[in-house]
Amino acid sequence: MRAAGALVWRRSGKHLEVLLVHRPRYDDWSFPKGKVEHCESVRSCAVREVAEETGIPIVLGQPLSTVSYRLDDGARKEVHYWAARPAQEDSAALVAREAVEPASAREIDEAVWLRVKSARARLTHARDRELLGELVDLWEDGKLDTWTLVLVRHARAVKRSVWNRPKERSAQEDEATRPLTHDQGETRARALVPILSAYGVGRVVTSPWRRCADTVAPYARAAGIELETESALTEAAHAARPKGARKVVARALREREDPVALCTHRPVLPTIMEAVAEHAPGRLLRSVPDQDPWLKTGEILVVHMARRPHGRIRAVAIEKQRPVLSQGR
Repeated sequence: MRAAGALVWRRSGKHLEVLLVHRPRYDDWSFPKGKVEHCESVRSCAVREVAEETGIPIVLGQPLSTVSYRLDDGARKEVHYWAARPAQEDSAALVAREAVEPASAREIDEAVWLRVKSARARLTHARDRELLGELVDLWEDGKLDTWTLVLVRHARAVKRSVWNRPKERSAQEDEATRPLTHDQGETRARALVPILSAYGVGRVVTSPWRRCADTVAPYARAAGIELETESALTEAAHAARPKGARKVVARALREREDPVALCTHRPVLPTIMEAVAEHAPGRLLRSVPDQDPWLKTGEILVVHMARRPHGRIRAVAIEKQRPVLSQGR
């Protein structure tokens, strides 16, 4: 059984507070979580379950430990957790989300914010207290207050051999106008919407070439934001001047106001991955793709950044995911 949830936190003066829920059926206190629905990603599940059980929309931060344990019937349950914060009321990401039905009072009858000491005493299960300790360690190390960059490789496009028309268009026009495939490509682009929303993406920067713009256009429409095009992210511009793409990524890694999604092409990814690796400590470099294809079509790399001592900006967590399609995970 797969499930997902979040340790939702906020700052109250100098103190850290977390959000707990009470389940009357079990008479226990825990963090909000629930089962992954059919064709739902664990990230979307975490966001949905917190909203259902607490009424608070959240934005995911860095991943925490995955907890596995056996249920009374012998089945094994695996719960994926993230650190998360309440979303800003004017967040564009909230516009892109589907409405949720609040949990019944029989399932959740109370949700409370508690300081760490009180939360530790209130939590019923030792595994939840261990998760809380993990969150507190991040807080004390200055790694909990993060911002996010989501790197997107465009979804599957129509093959060059099918699309190219040398007698009708120039090679540059062929490349710039090649669209997504109607099945895998367009489906994968739509599947990105709940993932980008889960991370609270408020800006989308993309190569202006059609296959990139069309990959992130469904999210921009759902969130009610404009796509920002950046020519330095095209294959042609990168081949002529890789530094241009590197500068775009460097700016995005420092963007704290809104989580940013950046969509580009496979040939540009080596330069982007090099820029990410410059901010990643050794233990995270395993998460940074280092060989072709770097990312599969429609796949994303989520980079969580924090300001470290002496003002250094460093990656504190990196995730890679290919969105869930309707035909399965």
